[in-house]
Amino acid sequence: MAAIKELAGQTLWYGVSSIGAKFLNYLLTPILTYLMADTSGVRDYGGYSLLYSWIAVTNIIFTYGFETGYFRFSNKHNICRQLLFQTAFGSIIISTALFIIILSFFKVSINNFMNLEGHPEYILWCLCLIGLDALCTIPFAKLRQENRPKKYALIKLAGIIVNIIFTLFFLVWLPQNNKNNFNDSIIQWLNNQNRIGLLLIANILQNFIVFLMLFSEWKNFKFKIDIKLWIKLFKYSAPMIFIGLAGMINEVMDRQMLAKLLPANIDAQKVVGIYAANYKLAIFITLFIQAFKMAAEPFFFNQSREANAPIVYARVMKWFVIILSLAFLFSALYLDIWQYLIGAPYRSGLDIVPILLCANICLGIYYNLSVWYKLTDRMQMGLYITVFGTIITLVGNYIFIPHWGIYAAAWTTLLCYASMMILTYLIGQKIYFIPYQVKRIVLYLCMMLICFLLKMYFDHLSLSFSNNLQMLTRLPVATILFLSYILLIIKIERKELKEMPLIRKFVP
Repeated sequence: MAAIKELAGQTLWYGVSSIGAKFLNYLLTPILTYLMADTSGVRDYGGYSLLYSWIAVTNIIFTYGFETGYFRFSNKHNICRQLLFQTAFGSIIISTALFIIILSFFKVSINNFMNLEGHPEYILWCLCLIGLDALCTIPFAKLRQENRPKKYALIKLAGIIVNIIFTLFFLVWLPQNNKNNFNDSIIQWLNNQNRIGLLLIANILQNFIVFLMLFSEWKNFKFKIDIKLWIKLFKYSAPMIFIGLAGMINEVMDRQMLAKLLPANIDAQKVVGIYAANYKLAIFITLFIQAFKMAAEPFFFNQSREANAPIVYARVMKWFVIILSLAFLFSALYLDIWQYLIGAPYRSGLDIVPILLCANICLGIYYNLSVWYKLTDRMQMGLYITVFGTIITLVGNYIFIPHWGIYAAAWTTLLCYASMMILTYLIGQKIYFIPYQVKRIVLYLCMMLICFLLKMYFDHLSLSFSNNLQMLTRLPVATILFLSYILLIIKIERKELKEMPLIRKFVP
């Protein structure tokens, strides 16, 4: 229980920064979707989503799995952590510079592919943004490995504040003051940029300041790369490039395929904007998964030294699923409220939100299950499983998007993550057995779905009511179902809850 308490505390701190980072994106979601409520605005939001999905994919290449490799080798007894940092960070610096130089030669071709309306310089800005983010990876990993989540959260949140300030300046203040005759050439230059360019500048400024705030982590860096250590590090981490790419394809390729595969008579970029905006409504699940990933990876490696590690992993999984199921119900049951986080033109895609919430639950469980191939140094198995999911993503979207659009993308995402989750469990239990409480986990997930289906049934019955009466009746029903689920958990998990100091006083 002490180990789980440690993980929970670290998850909370990483959650602070993760929630802050995600909150910025979700704060921008209502701002952008309400400001861009016309047809051209929805298309701009779609273009913005497409660009940032490619940034996420490219970031995998720039870091090539060295973050996970750093965690793994920092727990080996014969490895000098200082030398490990010098080797990993030095490698990232050299490769980042090379990637930026090489890709900059193709900026025009990339710009044409991305339909950025004659702004090839935006590709260079994207490369700078990705490069700065890559340079922060190992210093941030050092903080996580040394169990310093507070500093990690502080730096992350400071960068987020910078992003908020510049985003509001570029998107709100600057357009409102366009009527003024500025003599400042910088202001005039900013006025000539579109929304995508301004958002890129805000992100670049954020990453630059974050890199400076990490100065104490890299100030003693010297180019002392141990070639033998680098080879071992790369050999272990290399599969993470393909795992990361395949995983990111599973996460963002649906937007790209929507843009390319929808019939010609449909405004594909507008559809992408609607899909991306509704994807944001899975906020509560994605926030927790992100926070958990930040804390869990170093925790699992450190815990692996203990004899009771499998038992701890099993208990972590159970409570992880409980929290995910609560996040699902909090999102799905109260969708009548959360829909107002996006502008009215985007709400035509609300029906895909519960599907994407289920998909993210499967993804979160998969992340938790994947501990076995990381601890046993079988990274290639993780690659095979992720590629299997990628095949489902590509084939499913290719076949069904032309017919069912965003619904095909959502259901394919769910099928992909569910398949990866099941496959990882079946293989992992044969190689590294962990006594998961499968029956209880399945019970919680089934009861979660029953609560949601009951809410859907009542919503269908309430369609004959007036709009005001629908809201007055739906919210109490959602609350009753949500509290009933919590009471079920308390009844089943009363014994463990009474062992938790902060919770036991509330447990009868």
